[in-house]
Amino acid sequence: GPPPGHTAHATSGEALEEARAMMQNYADLCEDMLAMPVVRGCKSPSERFAGAEETFTIEALMQNGWALQSGTSHFLGQSFGQAFDVTFQNKEGKQQDVWGTSWGVSTRLLGALIMTHSDDAGLVLPPKIAPIQVVIVPIPPKKNDEEGKKAMNEALDKLTAELKAAGLKVKVDDRDFVRNGAKYFEWERKGVPLRIELGPRDLKKGICIFKYRAGEGSTEKSSVDLEGAADTAVSGLDSMQAGLYAAATARLESSINLDATYEEMKEALEGDEATEFPGKGLYLVPWKCDADNENKIKEECKATIRCYPIKENEAGMYEGKKCFFSGDDATHMALFGRAF
Repeated sequence: GPPPGHTAHATSGEALEEARAMMQNYADLCEDMLAMPVVRGCKSPSERFAGAEETFTIEALMQNGWALQSGTSHFLGQSFGQAFDVTFQNKEGKQQDVWGTSWGVSTRLLGALIMTHSDDAGLVLPPKIAPIQVVIVPIPPKKNDEEGKKAMNEALDKLTAELKAAGLKVKVDDRDFVRNGAKYFEWERKGVPLRIELGPRDLKKGICIFKYRAGEGSTEKSSVDLEGAADTAVSGLDSMQAGLYAAATARLESSINLDATYEEMKEALEGDEATEFPGKGLYLVPWKCDADNENKIKEECKATIRCYPIKENEAGMYEGKKCFFSGDDATHMALFGRAF
């Protein structure tokens, strides 16, 4: 993967804060740009980065119910600084070991993006990150209709300029050797969020035809006034972005199983070969932190602790509960699941 970022700090508190802040940055990137909700958490000791004192992670849920670790951020304590002899001079003029962090996301994020939103018709890209946000497919006038051609070119130029002025990335697909149906199919498969069709008859009526790739109202085409079409596209793409995030959030929330016994989780996950949609999902359970038990579970049903979710653990949700595996007093709420 790409090289991670590192920071060095004078105090453990500052380093820990930086590691948490980076996890939050990655979570914001996933949710705001990729329309992909994530669970923010800490790794169990045995799943931590080697040498880290704390590993923060964001876990995303794919459509088959498996988790995908989408970014990590590590509080390294002083070990990393000591290993590489990184020191600083404190206020008293003494050399001190630094407190370190490291953090990174990788190309896994692209896999997560593709698997989160796509459907049987191909790729679905959230508008904010789509390299082409709008594709215009003009339907040419008849061969000898010079006036019609001139009007079409003018309308195309104006529409393209207005969409670009509104900040959108636009492509005009005027290939004359490809049939319209084949063009529609190609751009759908490539995940372009909005297709605009413009034909001679539409032009006479002062309209164009919108077809969104996914989300609410995307099964139908709609007629849109050419006057103001760019504004309509901007607000429609904003709704599509929000809709993709809402749908993925609903999937995540409905896929977190609560109150399961260990036997129930084992039965659901041991034979899960990632082929069912929607899949079995994740299991949020009271847990007593224990590396041996964690290993036993991994061997028995291939499930791992994806994280100790920050929200539920800071709220003390495990208090007064018994571990679902050992029956001892729980120390954490743990999120278990199969993972890529």
